[in-house]
Amino acid sequence: MQKDFILITLADDDEDDRLFFTDAFDELKINTVVNTVNNGVQLMDFLNNPESVLPNIIFLDLNMPIKSGIDCLKEIKQNDRFKDIAVAIYSTSSSDEDVENTFVLGANIYIKKPSDFNTLKKVLNEVVTLNWQYHTSGVNKENFLLRIL
Repeated sequence: MQKDFILITLADDDEDDRLFFTDAFDELKINTVVNTVNNGVQLMDFLNNPESVLPNIIFLDLNMPIKSGIDCLKEIKQNDRFKDIAVAIYSTSSSDEDVENTFVLGANIYIKKPSDFNTLKKVLNEVVTLNWQYHTSGVNKENFLLRIL
């Protein structure tokens, strides 16, 4: 069953970043449903709940307390139930080491959090549009790698 909207989940411990993110999607002309969680534990509880509808894309902050984005990424990539979910790292870090580590662990996209709202909208539009093209074309997401800094 193909949906006419994109399900997005953001895991980020910063309330301002979550608001910035959801406001950006509210202004984009893309059919999305955005769900946010405050940390990695909440994300994994949501994903592991059999009642949850799994997102098409997870935007994952690396530096969260309780359970880091790296720990979540490892768990997501080890679970076959989540194999169709694209994972976009969404972090303030732009270190080459973080980028390389997350790609090695299976992230599809690495985004350095923009500080400007219009840049954020442009980046999110590009990522979601690209991901949706891959999703609807049946291309293997494991080959879908993109770095936006």
